[in-house]
Amino acid sequence: MTRIAIIGGHGKVALQLSKVLVEEGHEVTSFFRNPDHTDDVVETGATPSVLDVEDTTTADLAAVMQGHDAVVWSAGAGGGNPRRTYAVDRDAAIRSMDAAAEAGVTRYVMVSYIGSRPDHGIPVDSGFYPYADAKATADEYLRSTTLAWTILGPGNLTSGPGTGLIDVDPADASTGAETSRANVALVAAAVLDLPETAGRTIRFRDGTMPIAAALETAG
Repeated sequence: MTRIAIIGGHGKVALQLSKVLVEEGHEVTSFFRNPDHTDDVVETGATPSVLDVEDTTTADLAAVMQGHDAVVWSAGAGGGNPRRTYAVDRDAAIRSMDAAAEAGVTRYVMVSYIGSRPDHGIPVDSGFYPYADAKATADEYLRSTTLAWTILGPGNLTSGPGTGLIDVDPADASTGAETSRANVALVAAAVLDLPETAGRTIRFRDGTMPIAAALETAG
């Protein structure tokens, strides 16, 4: 059994991931902002912890990460407010990486999105630009750390079933590849059990290959 910290624990991916990890025998601490969401988190089997990452220091994050074996970042500002997008998706994410290193938690899994890259091509005047810019910056920072990181890049998220079947590096990565949140949770759980996925960026969508087989082909 390992102890896993999930940041953004009330998100739709995170709630499903918590259930998967608990069922696999892991001990999960789920960090989330709104105390009204405590019961939802408890239902997953995770230990709830109220924490607003937007206003939490690196030192405080490191303190709550102590004793964990891995961190999963699944938080996000939710769009609509560029200031908060940068504050959460870039700044708080980067603080969490520094905190993990400070706490000695070397394994770090980032839930990003399929198009996250420095050359994302989103116009500056697009409403999506702050998110694309924030995620690209955070992901690049993570790649520069000494953490055993894995970046997950799912396609457009849906409420579809967790089929356990994906395609990695899909040809339609920039034109609306769809990925169920349930499959994202399954992939995140899988990579936590696969140390060989450290140092990889895995872009994927719902597809035809079993997750374990698909991850073997991920670059």
